[in-house]
Amino acid sequence: MTATLPATPAWPPKSAPRLFVPGPLDTGAAITIDGPQAHYLSRVMRLVVGDCVILCDDITGEWAAEAETVGKRDILLRCVTHLRPREAVPDFWLCPALLKKDRFDWVLEKACELGVARIRPVLTRRCVADRINPDRVRTTLIEAAEQCARTALPACDPPQTLTALLADWPAARALFFADETGGAPAATSFAAHHGPAALLIGPEGGFDEAERAAIRAHPAAVPITLGPRILRGETAAIGGTALWMGLVGDWSVAKIALSAIE
Repeated sequence: MTATLPATPAWPPKSAPRLFVPGPLDTGAAITIDGPQAHYLSRVMRLVVGDCVILCDDITGEWAAEAETVGKRDILLRCVTHLRPREAVPDFWLCPALLKKDRFDWVLEKACELGVARIRPVLTRRCVADRINPDRVRTTLIEAAEQCARTALPACDPPQTLTALLADWPAARALFFADETGGAPAATSFAAHHGPAALLIGPEGGFDEAERAAIRAHPAAVPITLGPRILRGETAAIGGTALWMGLVGDWSVAKIALSAIE
């Protein structure tokens, strides 16, 4: 009777932890991990020599790396296999008015998971916050990208006033304006436009009348409605983004079919 040999474990294992690191990465590159990332790998994930870690650098894509040394304060990883290039990201920006810290963190996290290319925070008259912490923003985006296996980090600009946003707006990019006073159905407007796009979402309490008039007067603005209910700022931002991704972004049937062919 022929003995059955044990199956060769998959490489990389699906359970391998994921980290974003400075790049560019390449075959054979040695990467030293220290600080909180080293603590996470050694104490939380119980990494040992020979284990696999998935590395992303937001430049070359995703790599499988092997642990060569695991110390108390630092870990040496060696890039072994290039798994996939940096993903193509739909040309979609999210322009949310600043919200309270925890709610805005949630917007950042979910926008990253949904595949937004760029986040442009906006300051309006009714905003309850007027600044963001760049380090906190980057940490939130990286953790979200690691969790959802994204290989491209969204850019996040410093907050700017609504006046500055409108003055600097690129003519070729549609600015879908979620207006609680009414507009065309979001699904209809999204489906009719297949070029660069962005979604502008107001703060708690909405835009005031002067702001609303300024937005509607902008040549790139497309007023839309996100349904019959008044939504929180974070709900509108994520609901609108998900709808766009499903209709013309990389959730759409056409984009998924094209990816399968490629």
